[in-house]
Amino acid sequence: MNHFIIKITKTVDKNLKKLPKNIQEKFVLLLNDLKDTGPIQPNWANFSKLGQNKYHCHLTYKYVACWRWETGSIIVEVYYAGSREKAPY
Repeated sequence: MNHFIIKITKTVDKNLKKLPKNIQEKFVLLLNDLKDTGPIQPNWANFSKLGQNKYHCHLTYKYVACWRWETGSIIVEVYYAGSREKAPY
């Protein structure tokens, strides 16, 4: 089974520390799923494609995560984790 390489932007790393503990824990679960099964995550709430090579899902009603992935690549880059209101889409 192929494993994906997960990269997290510096902004995500910084913002993550400000999020509630339960959201941080859910985020880690998402990272594990991305690593194990790749960028297509239909089991996560509100998972959808945002445009070319960009995806997102809800961690809870209020918090989301966004990532990008180029078809054929093993690298998935998480570029946003935080409140839905400030999400870059």
